[in-house]
Amino acid sequence: MKWVYLAAGLLLFVKMLLLPDPVAEGLGTEIAEAIAVESNVPNAVSGIIFRNRLYDTIFEVVVFTIATMGAKYLLADEPPSASFYSFDDEPSIVLARLGATIAALVGIELSIRGHLSPGGGFAAGVAGGTAIGLIAITAASPEWMQAIYERWYAATWEKVSVLIFIALAVVTLVGIELPPGQFGTLLSGGIIPVMNILVALKVALGSWAITLLFIRYRGLL
Repeated sequence: MKWVYLAAGLLLFVKMLLLPDPVAEGLGTEIAEAIAVESNVPNAVSGIIFRNRLYDTIFEVVVFTIATMGAKYLLADEPPSASFYSFDDEPSIVLARLGATIAALVGIELSIRGHLSPGGGFAAGVAGGTAIGLIAITAASPEWMQAIYERWYAATWEKVSVLIFIALAVVTLVGIELPPGQFGTLLSGGIIPVMNILVALKVALGSWAITLLFIRYRGLL
């Protein structure tokens, strides 16, 4: 079987070297330009996610929500961990918090300008979740992270962001859209920038909830 795998890999390599690439022929560029014009945003990926395949994106957000609920359900019957592992040396704490600050700023940038440049709501949410994870591994105790989570009503904001996103997506699928604005400006793309921010908020807060669960029931990320 190893020879079969090796032959298949060699044939695939030869195919990539010899056969023409459709993107190089301009087909991919034409499609990207058409999507950018239709969605009125320079980032064609955002146009695809929040316009051409918005129906799929709705269920992607729902699946992430179900994953968060599933983590809560599966760990609900387990006893909380007695141990909590975190950085205790000053250099590691400083570097982790510096990284968290940078990741948070990148997340904000990606969520606000994701329709103009590479990025978007999902990437912004991952950056925000990374920032939260870095802060978590420098926390003095899990109770401190939990107190902040409850103080800012993060669970409520997560649910609200999902409901608003689904409502806006349904309205968009019906055919009601915001004015497209001027191409290439911050307030362009109609509803796409708003959806970017909502998805970023959802993913970041969902990551926060899952992080707290693993800290509470596992003692580590």
